Amino acid sequence: MYYGFDPTIIILIPAIIFTVYAQGKVKSAYNTYARIPVKSGITGEQTARMILNNNGMGHVPIADVAGQLTDYYDPQKDLMRLSNGIRNSNSIAAVAVAAHESGHAIQDGTNYGFLKFRIAMVPAVNLVSGASWPLIIIGILMIAAGQAMGKFVFDIGVIMFLVVVLFHTVTLPVEFNASKRALAQLTELGIVDETEVRGAKKVLSAAAMTYVAALAVSILNLVRILAIRGSNN
Repeated sequence: MYYGFDPTIIILIPAIIFTVYAQGKVKSAYNTYARIPVKSGITGEQTARMILNNNGMGHVPIADVAGQLTDYYDPQKDLMRLSNGIRNSNSIAAVAVAAHESGHAIQDGTNYGFLKFRIAMVPAVNLVSGASWPLIIIGILMIAAGQAMGKFVFDIGVIMFLVVVLFHTVTLPVEFNASKRALAQLTELGIVDETEVRGAKKVLSAAAMTYVAALAVSILNLVRILAIRGSNN
């Protein structure tokens, strides 16, 4: 049992550093390529519409969403939401982001397995993500108080946290596949030329790093939890 400083927090330091780095890369890539227009002059909204139409998904509406880089495709409502900075811009960054979200729409339309699995996990993740740490902490307190049920409560919290780790793991192939589809559509439809593909790749690769960072944080958090569990045996 730890009292005062918890040395297991050190386990998270590499993931925290990587997260800060990934967020910096996203900001840098976006700011750089948000200032460079595509030669085709096509906006983010036009990009999304062209890709959706090209893949038999012309029925999917495109709506606004507040904020910056808050863009997403909602498979439950069959709806795409694009922020103003993406929707109305003809920059390399804008068309890359719009194409990425269109990639998710294509995944949904083709019943892409990892996306379907991720969607199915959402209700469970929403439930356990908020309950796992409270149960872990309660379990630690019960163990400290000498209550036999403490380890059981702690282990339930660990199992719940495993679901969160699995969710982040499944998210990776979903995001990487959406970016792959995005780049293919951008070039196929002539939205970007061969000199602009590199910039689009940089934007999408930087964004993908944030998902890798999220997985790293969740895995190292799990390692930390198991280290705490071991100290309480």
